[in-house]
Amino acid sequence: DDFAERPLLYRGFLGGHWYDDGLRLNWTAPTPFYLRFGVEAFSGKQLIEEPETKKSPGAQTFSMKTGGDLNASNSWQFGLSYLNNRRQAEAHHHGEDEEEHDHAHGAEFSGKHMWMTDLVYKWAPNGDSKNQQVRLIWEHARVSGIHPESGSLRHSGTSLAAVYRFHPSWEVGARTDWLKVNKPEFHEDEGEYEFAPGRLRENALMIAYKPNHMQTYRLQWSRQTATGGEEPVFASPVKNSIQFQVVIGFGAHGAHSY
Repeated sequence: DDFAERPLLYRGFLGGHWYDDGLRLNWTAPTPFYLRFGVEAFSGKQLIEEPETKKSPGAQTFSMKTGGDLNASNSWQFGLSYLNNRRQAEAHHHGEDEEEHDHAHGAEFSGKHMWMTDLVYKWAPNGDSKNQQVRLIWEHARVSGIHPESGSLRHSGTSLAAVYRFHPSWEVGARTDWLKVNKPEFHEDEGEYEFAPGRLRENALMIAYKPNHMQTYRLQWSRQTATGGEEPVFASPVKNSIQFQVVIGFGAHGAHSY
């Protein structure tokens, strides 16, 4: 990752760092350009709060990646993926006897179907990315089936980032994120569901120092702005934050990836 935190769409729809038990199978096609297909099956227990207990897989994914070189200095990659989620997050309840509950670190805005697409463009003079490189990353996700009574309502999220390596050890970057959700809420007194719309915007700037492949020191500034209905859809938007991140790797590591 090029920033201290993952884009908003990951944090909102996948809990930021979705980890789970499962099985994955990938196949790389014998084509003159890069083309890979993948399928996965997971328990789904870590995806949302208070998951159901069933033996069958709770989540399945299908993905495709393709890409290639435009010339010696320019390359691209495109991805498309689909997540089928059997589990469903519970709605927030309003009523006279409303109680506070502790929440897990799962996805706050879930749905049965999530489509995601991403596009990456990279430039490096004559393909030498060690000294100088530009990376442009666009990601978009759309979630449907957020509740049995949600009808055609959707969640959606978009992220756009640019990172510039101007020295073998230094990078700067900027990212802007949009998140649009419809949070299900159950009103005890009325006995019906309502869906509160919420919008969250986040901007981030970062500078990173990487003395070698195993160390990263990153300084980042972020700002969030949120809008919603009568009750806050997003509990505590961060107006301004400054983060200093240190990443240290130990042991062997893979070759230079795309």
